[in-house]
Amino acid sequence: MDIFNQSKFKSIRELMNTFNTEQKCIKFLEQIFWPNGEPISPFDKTSKVYKCKNKYKCKNTGKYFTIRNIGLFKNSNLKLQDWFIAIWLFTSHKGGLSSKQLERDLNLTQKTTWFILKRLRSCSKFENNHLLSGEVEIDETYVGGKNKNRHADKKVKNSQGRSFKDKVPVLGLIQRGGKVVARVVPTVSREDLEPFIFRTVNLHDTVFTDEWKAYNGLHKFYNHSIVNHGKKEYVNGNASTNCIENFWTRVKGAIIGVYRVTSKKHLQLYVNEFVFKHNTREMSPSERFMHLISNIKGCNLTYQKLTAK
Repeated sequence: MDIFNQSKFKSIRELMNTFNTEQKCIKFLEQIFWPNGEPISPFDKTSKVYKCKNKYKCKNTGKYFTIRNIGLFKNSNLKLQDWFIAIWLFTSHKGGLSSKQLERDLNLTQKTTWFILKRLRSCSKFENNHLLSGEVEIDETYVGGKNKNRHADKKVKNSQGRSFKDKVPVLGLIQRGGKVVARVVPTVSREDLEPFIFRTVNLHDTVFTDEWKAYNGLHKFYNHSIVNHGKKEYVNGNASTNCIENFWTRVKGAIIGVYRVTSKKHLQLYVNEFVFKHNTREMSPSERFMHLISNIKGCNLTYQKLTAK
């Protein structure tokens, strides 16, 4: 049975019925990772591979491997069926999925579901690497607590506005009607913003920003139009940053409503998640599932790396 071509499931029930055994999950992943039917050793891509019962042997290294030695599933003892359900839920919850919710859904420990979700967010980063063109809106935002919500003894001086003393700056770029790309940046200085903009937007295309001084040099490389938010100007002809600001509103709403708080260390992972969900917004649930699971081969984030100081 060609599971790959028959996986047009529309619900989690159909997903579970399609992949109701571990072996079906394995065969499905083998079709994705090795589409020509020839296994490739994760230890030596040039090596001949032998089939040995339920595993494979790399001739050059003498090591045995299965599909579980590759990408997302590497060093994981979790059933592949649980992984598939987690991927479905992760890609289906547009507003975010907490580790506590996944703990209840899969009846696993929160430590396990926390790690699952961190790995999935890391895997979704392939959608956060597009080259944008045409009309592109650019805006930076800050993720962190609000001073007005803190107790007096915990307030941080000079932390509002474009000061990120206790916050993390994130730069976002959105092609109107298309993809979004976003990165955590060290600062919102010209030196930190321009290189990423140059890598992400085709030169000589149109960009829209607010009046922040770090954007002042963009007119040398792009057709640059500005809206002056300081003067309460939010639309100036065709110029606005409303699309990217709407994206930030959704991201912050999810962080506050679902995740409550995110650490500086892991913020980029959450940004990856919401970029993925925006960029796949026109896909069906099964298409989003397939899109992510087809791009997990190079994902090998370890628990040690996640928890390192």
